[in-house]
Amino acid sequence: MRHFLTILGHEVRMLLVNPSTYIAAVLFLAVMGFVFTSLLNSFSSSVQESSPAFMFFQSYPIPVLFMVPLLTMRCLAEERRLGTIETLLTTPVSTTEVVLGKYSAAYLLYLALWGSTTGFFYLLHRFSDDNHLLDQGPLIGGYAFVAVSGLLFVAVGVFASALSRNQAVAGILSFALLFALLVGVQYLPQVAFLQGENFEGFRSVVEAARIDVHFRDFCRGIIDTRQIFFHLSGTALMLILSILSVEAKLLHS
Repeated sequence: MRHFLTILGHEVRMLLVNPSTYIAAVLFLAVMGFVFTSLLNSFSSSVQESSPAFMFFQSYPIPVLFMVPLLTMRCLAEERRLGTIETLLTTPVSTTEVVLGKYSAAYLLYLALWGSTTGFFYLLHRFSDDNHLLDQGPLIGGYAFVAVSGLLFVAVGVFASALSRNQAVAGILSFALLFALLVGVQYLPQVAFLQGENFEGFRSVVEAARIDVHFRDFCRGIIDTRQIFFHLSGTALMLILSILSVEAKLLHS
């Protein structure tokens, strides 16, 4: 893995000069700024049961579905389309180093974008007279959830990029996979034919994989190691599949 840092640095620079990165950043900050403004209006007009931090992070599926595909769709698809990945792998660099370098760069940018939202809460703390609006539990738990779940979300985007030569196709596939993970898993146990006793074990597995349940637990300060293991093992699986996909495409090219 000695070339990992070199690839990581290169990918970070490429992301910083890529227009899709800034499109993703502008859209992300615009959407999250609108969400934050809306919830402040709600708190100013009536008493809310949840804290601002909990309600803010509750909208995490919106930026994930649109930001992650924009950050990851070109990382491997563009390399394959231009044929540069074959040239890159003729050097003393392994497929694992390439995939992990590109994944890590996208994940760091993902964290940076979410980290920029701390400015919203700083402004709330700076100009609000009510310290109860800044509940530390949901705030810290929300950012911890973002960091842990982001590992899996970005890995899904990289896997989608490894499956196609076309950036647009990779972006659409990433959106579809993330939508299935965030929304499909949430409603899958309610499907009629899965209500029988024979599917009880399957339903319990699906319930354990529900990202919305993980989010609520994190914001309540409940750190379940099974949930962390789910995200880490899912991340490892997506990255392994990405590596195998790249190698398979190279063998057939």
